[in-house]
Amino acid sequence: MNLEELFNQNKEESIEGRYLTLEHIQPILERINTNNQVKIIGESVLGKPIYSYEIGSGKTRIYLWSQMHGNESTTTKALFDFINVLNNSSAFAEKMLSAFTFYCIPILNPDGAALYTRANANEIDLNRDSQNLTQPESRVLREVFEAFKPHFCFNLHDQRTIFGAGETGKPATVSFLAPSYNEEREINDNRLKAINLIAAINDELQRHIPGQVGRFDDSFNINCIGDTFQYLGVPTILFEAGHFQNDYKREVTRKYIFFSLITSFKALSENDIADNRINDYLNISQNKVVFYDFMYKNIKINYDGIEIITNFVAQYKEELIDSKIQFNAYIVEVGELENYFGHYVYDAKGAAYSDDFANFPKTNQKANFYLNKNVKFVNGLIES
Repeated sequence: MNLEELFNQNKEESIEGRYLTLEHIQPILERINTNNQVKIIGESVLGKPIYSYEIGSGKTRIYLWSQMHGNESTTTKALFDFINVLNNSSAFAEKMLSAFTFYCIPILNPDGAALYTRANANEIDLNRDSQNLTQPESRVLREVFEAFKPHFCFNLHDQRTIFGAGETGKPATVSFLAPSYNEEREINDNRLKAINLIAAINDELQRHIPGQVGRFDDSFNINCIGDTFQYLGVPTILFEAGHFQNDYKREVTRKYIFFSLITSFKALSENDIADNRINDYLNISQNKVVFYDFMYKNIKINYDGIEIITNFVAQYKEELIDSKIQFNAYIVEVGELENYFGHYVYDAKGAAYSDDFANFPKTNQKANFYLNKNVKFVNGLIES
């Protein structure tokens, strides 16, 4: 199977970029609702509908949800790309639909999606509400879990650009976790199923993005939904869509999430998963906070009359302005910054820093500055 070709043929072209709301997906849901597969299963804090999409008649029940955090839209895009595959009448689609029943919630947190926030409208992180169930969105997710009785759960998220695959200097473009089900982080049969499936996905991804797959921290927190569902006996896989080089709109990462979904269900349908791949899973590089969006090296700064050569870094803030996400770069730290990497690296080779206010970079200031007064940087990049 040519995954690249499959993606290009089934990509949902009507959605792209980082800002993805109900208004963007409702036309898609109307189009694919050919046999009453779309349902409204609840409402958000602000009364927006929470939609589900169910398809397939197979014995193995798969539960997938995305945008539990409203500003994490990459996996929603990939989920619709995958749904297009299920609706394309191919032999592969027929095989998937006869093997599985898929229950999808494409935007669990529609208020957060509209506001472009991690939390919901009550400023609650839904991924810390799996026990108290204080929020309507959390209750919807749990009610479906109890009624649908899934055999596998796919918990679909995005992660920030700060994460690398270990200390390799490569970004963690896609990361996974088989969540713990107890404090001791033991491995039982259900967690092992998730581990083995992640190992199979990793085999495929290493062919496309070698060294750019991460393994998320497995510290147990029963308030997290993945830990709760694993504790309740259902193999659960956390997907984290991360950064690919220069892909701030996450359109390339979207493709690799799609590859991961296809690989998951192909392996499950063919029973092509080894019995025990714990070591392969543990050999996936640990997700680590080692990246900044911008790194400027060997900068000369003048601080209180003392000249030194140092480094500084800047990070994008994703800001919703006029219904569009703007990436605005701000200086976040000055220093040696050993063992850190930049997605964009500029070696100033001793050039002197200046900006409109001072001769040294200040934290929380926009990354607009000069080097040797003749090279101008605007929003982190050299002005063309």
